Amino acid sequence: MTDPLAQIVSLLQPDLSYAKFVEAAGRWRVRRVEDGRAFFFAALEGTVLLDVRDEAPLLIEPGDFVLIPAAYDFTSSSTHSALPTGLNSMPVEIKPNVFRLGDQTCDPDVRMLVGHCAFASPDAALLVSLLPLLIHARGEPRLTTLIQLAVEESRGERAGRNVVLARLMEVLFIEALRSCGPHCPSGILRGLGDERVAAAMRAIHEQPAAAWDVPGLAKTAAMSRSAFFERFRRSVGKAPIEYLLQWRMVLAKRLLEDGKLSVAEIARQVGYSSASTFSVAFSRHVGASPTIFARRRSYGDLTVRGSLLQHEPVSAFG
Repeated sequence: MTDPLAQIVSLLQPDLSYAKFVEAAGRWRVRRVEDGRAFFFAALEGTVLLDVRDEAPLLIEPGDFVLIPAAYDFTSSSTHSALPTGLNSMPVEIKPNVFRLGDQTCDPDVRMLVGHCAFASPDAALLVSLLPLLIHARGEPRLTTLIQLAVEESRGERAGRNVVLARLMEVLFIEALRSCGPHCPSGILRGLGDERVAAAMRAIHEQPAAAWDVPGLAKTAAMSRSAFFERFRRSVGKAPIEYLLQWRMVLAKRLLEDGKLSVAEIARQVGYSSASTFSVAFSRHVGASPTIFARRRSYGDLTVRGSLLQHEPVSAFG
């Protein structure tokens, strides 16, 4: 059986290797104005206040894992009740990959792993749009174990430390997505947490070329057409056929990137009766014809609408 979450994570191609170990003491605050890159935060010791634009302030406790799939404006700070107005702490690198915030003389009372997650997918913007604005996982035994492993690894100086941390963070990413699904307001995780909606989503992922329509998907979900449409739209945040179209375009981009099939063959694999019909749909969705998209990708032009690869190293808070 096809696993939609595994497919999406696989297509996103997350790279969590840009992680930094941060410790802090006393009063401190760091504000980041980002450009839509994903930001992750694993709390190892102590509590931190995370304030993300358009979200309620969040108290992060030891063992918590937070992922902001597309970060633009957020602030991390100590939990002291009275922080000086305008305080903006500058991280100090005390040794390779380890940064210090706040009081540089006291023993740290906060330790965390933070960093950026780069997505190598040419359609990362669309895939990220299927995820919640903020993912906060807490009280998950598997996550707690992974974070404890990350603590031990981050404190050691063993060979391959950065590689091990990167792999641990990848697993944390997937576990966090699994754990927060039922609590998400909408998106693919919420949809997969609904047995009826998930049945339709799995059908789309298993047979993207099938001639799906709302009645057919409703039958798969064992629901009436109107009830299914509303439940799917409310859970996933998109109408069923809109989700189907977007998933087909994701697959089409991947096949065009591979360069192994003709446009006509790709059209058939993603559910279009002819190359011309597929080309019209693809051009409307992507802003470039399949041929032009494939040519741009082969020459390394990453400016096609909805696609921007970001592989920059990060400082203490990304």
